[in-house]
Amino acid sequence: MKLQDKVAIVTGGARGIGRAIVDRYAAEGARVCVADVNLGEAEETAARAGKGAFAAAFDAASQESIDALVAEVIETAGAIDILVNNAGVFAMAPLEEVTREQWQKVFSVNVEGVVFTMQAVAREMIRQGRGGKIINLASQAGRRGEALVLTYCASKAAVISITQSAGLRLIKYGINVNGIAPGVVDTPMWDFVDREFARYENRAIGETRAMVGRLVPFGRMGKPEDYGGIAVFLASGDSDYVVAQTYGVDGGNWLA
Repeated sequence: MKLQDKVAIVTGGARGIGRAIVDRYAAEGARVCVADVNLGEAEETAARAGKGAFAAAFDAASQESIDALVAEVIETAGAIDILVNNAGVFAMAPLEEVTREQWQKVFSVNVEGVVFTMQAVAREMIRQGRGGKIINLASQAGRRGEALVLTYCASKAAVISITQSAGLRLIKYGINVNGIAPGVVDTPMWDFVDREFARYENRAIGETRAMVGRLVPFGRMGKPEDYGGIAVFLASGDSDYVVAQTYGVDGGNWLA
């Protein structure tokens, strides 16, 4: 098993891509902390994963919560070897309708949450002195603009840039920082995305979801389980020479 006896944190791990990564990490021998704003769902995911997995309440927009998470994992599991920054929120509005409140909410989770969770975990990894792996979830939306998705696209572009800078800084400590850029993935978040496209583009509910799936060269939307393999690779020794990269895993939807 590629992650035997490693301790991993997966933020936003209760559902969707996060839950799929939790499942794969547990199957590969890791002890996983399922960190999520919804503690009840996190506990269900941890119980399903088994292998010593445990849940923790986590709000990526709160420095107090970030610090508490790191302290709880150290107290419970004794170390941190892997961090997956998966927690994120989505917002949709064209430029003329973007509000400061929407912008600040998205950036507080998707950007500040990534930076300061990574900072807190990296400090602990440096103290431990045995390196580590940090994986940030970006998006194909961070590779390009979208007319109705300005705020979210900007936040995920920032994640790609942050991954580069942090990766170049932390590799001297043996900490590999890399990213994953999913394409369109069939998760509960897409229920909201589909409704928003229906509202802004006068589409029927479900029309956008079906259309984007057909347009993916692979022939369908992604599934959460499509991200377990790349997440294991980036958390394992197989990726020791991979530094500051963001991998597009999108069925060929966007060529970077």
